[in-house]
Amino acid sequence: MAANPIPDFSYAGYGFGVAPIPTDGGTIISVIDHGVIPDDNKDDAKAILKALDAADQIQGRVTIRFPKGRIQIGEIIPVERSDIVLDGAGSGKEGGTEFYFPRPLKIVDTSDREDDLREYLKREAKYQVEPDQNINFLFSEYSWSGGFILVGPKKSQAVSYSANNEKRDAVLAQAVSGKQFAQQLTVSDTTKLKVGQVVQLQWFATAGENSPILKSLYGDISGWNAKQTDPKMKMNIGQRHWEFANRPTVAQSTRITAIKGNVVTLGDPLLHDVSATQPAQIANWQHLSNVGIQNIRFTFPYSPWFGHHLEQGYNAIYLTGVFDGWAKNLVIENADSGILTDNAASLTIANITTTGNHKAHYSVHVGAVHNVLVQDLQVENPVIHPLSVNTRSTRSVYQRATVLRDGIIDQHSGSNHQNLFDQIVMDVKPKKRDGSWTFPLWVAGGAPYWKPGHGLMNTHWNIRLNFEEGVPEGQTVRVYSGLEGPGARIVGLHGNRPVEVDYKPDAYVEGTNAAPSIPSLYDYQLAKRQKR
Repeated sequence: MAANPIPDFSYAGYGFGVAPIPTDGGTIISVIDHGVIPDDNKDDAKAILKALDAADQIQGRVTIRFPKGRIQIGEIIPVERSDIVLDGAGSGKEGGTEFYFPRPLKIVDTSDREDDLREYLKREAKYQVEPDQNINFLFSEYSWSGGFILVGPKKSQAVSYSANNEKRDAVLAQAVSGKQFAQQLTVSDTTKLKVGQVVQLQWFATAGENSPILKSLYGDISGWNAKQTDPKMKMNIGQRHWEFANRPTVAQSTRITAIKGNVVTLGDPLLHDVSATQPAQIANWQHLSNVGIQNIRFTFPYSPWFGHHLEQGYNAIYLTGVFDGWAKNLVIENADSGILTDNAASLTIANITTTGNHKAHYSVHVGAVHNVLVQDLQVENPVIHPLSVNTRSTRSVYQRATVLRDGIIDQHSGSNHQNLFDQIVMDVKPKKRDGSWTFPLWVAGGAPYWKPGHGLMNTHWNIRLNFEEGVPEGQTVRVYSGLEGPGARIVGLHGNRPVEVDYKPDAYVEGTNAAPSIPSLYDYQLAKRQKR
């Protein structure tokens, strides 16, 4: 694959993929001591907030300990400090900790946190329109935002939806030169930098559609366009990449590991070149660190599904503004979205099961993040986007995910690139058309102003499709995409029936109809890196 390089995805996850998630709980605070009484059918939110207030008075690591039994929560629980873990007694139905949320965010969220998004939905006329279902309604603000466990720095906004409200982060240094996939970066001045500091490297599309960073992100798409006669297959770069002048087109949140003269060493490889023609800056980034949520079952009452983008806000967790955080050993039942992420980096989200009969928007959503590892995810419930790398997500990984119904892959438009789907198993339902069996595996969302569907080097490795509904043995299934994005890599796509790959635009395809000899690219790269 020398002519088709792939990034080193092994840096995804807590501690750049190599540091263990902390097990030292520090000071233990029991929510029982602050008034939580499990299984009493009364709301415990106020008592949990008291426990969090007590944690704020303690320096160093704190664990908020939850007992077994059902704990009812009727308002948003904000987690706004570093070095804190919400720890339950387990995620099982018997003997575990259950968080039960009887009402959706549409009812309980009386804050102004989502006002910017609400105004954006109206301004952009974001309506879900399905004439055959008599649906013509404004999107819900909780389709991709908000959560009952709301993690993020105090008074911070995960993402801005208005160019007028967006402000640039404080610049710490101008980046002068650096090579893509290297970890060293020459900067103009190091006086505001120090070893161990978490910063954000930012590239801007200052020259609009002619910006060098867009060429680095998407390559030269003119050749593809020149071959197309169907206007629907023309690939354009949407204006949202540059029209928010204060929002970086590409952002890489990382840690400084060494400084020597004007050369800075970063904790993970550069997403793109840095040069006089493709400048970047090192900026301050407001964030929390070492925040964990573990060993808990989240349950919501079964509720009707009103339609795509009309979710009422049964969202379990919203992880924003976190560097080096985790969510692990969780079961999430009947959610609109299990875990949403935004403006975060170096997260490990592991051993998650989403279940129930309510149709969800997302299971675990990867959005506007860098180096996020979603590991051992089991999707049992019906989900519109069971696996999704969303707008501005980079070098994030789904590894060993199993989707037990309605499997698709969503590479959501908006400069998402260098992401990996690794060792995935999906149950899918092909259809027979004109005598041939077909299945649309890649079904991307996103508005035209964020197209293409993805940037270079999104990689699909060892994906197994279990075809349902009577495909005859030996019958080939054409696995296809709509118009996605350039530079995809598809290695080892196979199934319980022969497959052929039809990906638009042309992708690098290798080893179809057999699992690759390397089962997991992430594991292989991590082991190779650890031997250096």
